[in-house]
Amino acid sequence: MSSLSERPRNPDVGQAIPHESADLHVTGRALYTDDLTGRTKDVLHAWPVQSPHAHARITRIDTTPATRVDGVVRVLTADDVPGVNDAGVKHDEPLFPSEAMFHGHAVVWVLGETLEAARLGAAAVEVDYEVLPSILTTAEAIAAESFQGGQPRMERGDVDAALASAAHVFHGEFECKGQEHFYLETHAALAQVDENGQVFVQSSTQHPSETQEIVAHVLGLRSHEVTVQCLRMGGGFGGKEMQPHGLAAVAALGAVITGRPVRLRLNRTLDMSMTGKRHGFHTQWRVGFDADGGLVALDATLTSDAGWSLDLSEPVLARAVCHVDNAYWIPHVRVNGRIAKTHKTSQTAFRGFGGPQGMLVIEDILGRCAPLLGRDPADLRRQNFYGPGQSTPYGQEVTQWDRLPRAWDQLLRTADIANRRQEIDRFNATHPDTRRGLALTPVKFGISFNLTAFNQGGALVLVYKDGSVLINHGGTEMGQGLHTKMLQVAATALGIPRASVRLAPTRTDKVPNTSATAASSGADLNGGAVKDACEQIKGRLAQVAAQHFGVHAADVRFDGGTVSAIGSKADPIPWAQLTERAYFQRVQLSATGYYRTEGLHWDSTVMRGTPFKYFAHGVAAAEVEVDGFTGAYRTRRVDIVHDVGDSLSPLVDLGQIEGGFVQGAGWMTLEELVWDESDGPNRGKLTTQAASTYKLPSFSEMPEVFNVALLPHAHEEGAVYGSKAVGEPPLMLAFCVREALRQAAAAFGAPGTSIDLPLPATPEAVFWAVEDARAGHADGAVERGDRAERHVPDQPGPDAHAPHPRSEELASEPAKG
Repeated sequence: MSSLSERPRNPDVGQAIPHESADLHVTGRALYTDDLTGRTKDVLHAWPVQSPHAHARITRIDTTPATRVDGVVRVLTADDVPGVNDAGVKHDEPLFPSEAMFHGHAVVWVLGETLEAARLGAAAVEVDYEVLPSILTTAEAIAAESFQGGQPRMERGDVDAALASAAHVFHGEFECKGQEHFYLETHAALAQVDENGQVFVQSSTQHPSETQEIVAHVLGLRSHEVTVQCLRMGGGFGGKEMQPHGLAAVAALGAVITGRPVRLRLNRTLDMSMTGKRHGFHTQWRVGFDADGGLVALDATLTSDAGWSLDLSEPVLARAVCHVDNAYWIPHVRVNGRIAKTHKTSQTAFRGFGGPQGMLVIEDILGRCAPLLGRDPADLRRQNFYGPGQSTPYGQEVTQWDRLPRAWDQLLRTADIANRRQEIDRFNATHPDTRRGLALTPVKFGISFNLTAFNQGGALVLVYKDGSVLINHGGTEMGQGLHTKMLQVAATALGIPRASVRLAPTRTDKVPNTSATAASSGADLNGGAVKDACEQIKGRLAQVAAQHFGVHAADVRFDGGTVSAIGSKADPIPWAQLTERAYFQRVQLSATGYYRTEGLHWDSTVMRGTPFKYFAHGVAAAEVEVDGFTGAYRTRRVDIVHDVGDSLSPLVDLGQIEGGFVQGAGWMTLEELVWDESDGPNRGKLTTQAASTYKLPSFSEMPEVFNVALLPHAHEEGAVYGSKAVGEPPLMLAFCVREALRQAAAAFGAPGTSIDLPLPATPEAVFWAVEDARAGHADGAVERGDRAERHVPDQPGPDAHAPHPRSEELASEPAKG
């Protein structure tokens, strides 16, 4: 067992404790960025002037009318930028654009004494536009060849030959829409400048170091002249990894120009209309199976909808391509990726970071093809799991291949799957207008940033004379419990009670050059760094204690705030007494910790390497009931077995699994982003700009029975105290809900009915799927000769529901060869 993963006696990690700020959250005493406004004097408020066009050249801006509005102090334009007028790391996101690239694009910003004054001032600014052609959908982008960024290609084996010799070959298309983050706290920044010109920005950001860099280059400063702090976030989900930078830069620019603090907080409508979402994806695919149902080959082209700029679209696409296999061994694979440029918000990171979109491809294929092969979908999935010695299409060996079969078998047993299937069959046989479905789906998700350089973390640990401990680390807290875990890691590493440890807000002047709190790596990277710093200090204290006890330092023990020694007759001494003694012996009581993930390498030019430290695994089963008259459904029961290694904080991890699943189920079934795609004056406008039009999962969508278990005996050798990441993988567990809906809809048709189900699978979509099943308009073809290539029908467009959507019979096309 490695020193990184080994746990001491009586560790604080592994204890099921509440979130460290839980009481503050529920009592309203937790401070967020915008709460600091009321504690700050003479604050100015910012409001944007937004483009009413999806794509337009700005021909004139007149700010004079705004300056006449009572309370308006300043209008910020491109002319005010002393540094670089760009807020993107790819240098493709002008902070003050000369060309509006999406409906709602901020053109200039108005500063006012009050928020209302700023809003009225923004309404008074005169802007003339030359409207330009716009591209809004992935289909339009593909037709116009409107692409941006790199186009990765991952390939293994001989795909064409494998498809030519496969017993069964299918081809089709699949499209999934994006998803709004809908964090409870919208984007916010508060910027100030001190008497020395030092810029201090409070920002709701997952990546303070990058926010610092962008603010600095907009202002023409160096990084040491800008400090960014993140108290905590009211949710992030990836939406605050890149998107906060430009907003913080606007606030900082206003503060520098006016000499007064500037507050920028987006209300919900502004946030939804201005900031990026999860990438929608379009996929074309061909898949081959052998005569026994084994996957033989996959040929797929993934096209992501990036919106108007790159943002994080390239790494999102790379992760999608790397996760097309999900949990399945596919000997021959060819996946091409490309990034569509459309005139919409710049889509960004979202929990899973492209992984869900990639994994959905193979899960949709298996769900649609299983009935055509005469196979139970769960059995088909289980048959194709990775086995010993097998590697991913990009060349990384799946060393823990046994985890998924263990989790799968545990779920079959604890969720009583066999008996429940029989009950569902009896129910469906006696209820002609209601059907139930039960589906199981697996998750295999790679943990680490695809870009190797990001896999590093830092920490600063301070021990005071009285024995109290203060921790700074590079990770940010957004409700996920990272700070809770870091408190437990520090208490374990030092051998002291958790009550002796306090955690400071994340600041760039305490821990520099940090990576984003993203890629589910927050606990791995920052936990390793915190542990390293604590062990440096403990090593020094062990030398002091060794002198006291008259033993070798290796025989000193730290446990529960008491220091003792093996083989010494001296009484144990309190931790605080030892730290005071160390101070008077002039022993350093602070340390900078550092951690880098070892064993990673990645060549993005050929999409080969070992980009992930390990894989997180999980299995979920969902049972649903569908009303055949309306398509309305309810989730009756969900069972999950998930691999978190040896959990650092079981209660936190359970919360993450439950929350991730529900968020994933929302994307699968409810949350639908709708842009105006007409040629009218509102073309390009996001029409789902609030909770009134954008349906979010609530208590009523929660499973009636919800069982979550952590996979036992799952120690992870390569991570801090044997744990595994838990932030993103649970979201993909929700695939089982959509697959259960597919099976329930298919149950309205004849045996062997294959259902094409859109994503999100809204009640309307389920209704039409039920109608298809009843009418026999689902997948089905007669094989010609030894085999045939069968086309799985495309999903319908928005106007394809009258009178019989997707009503063309499948064409049975002889395969080549």
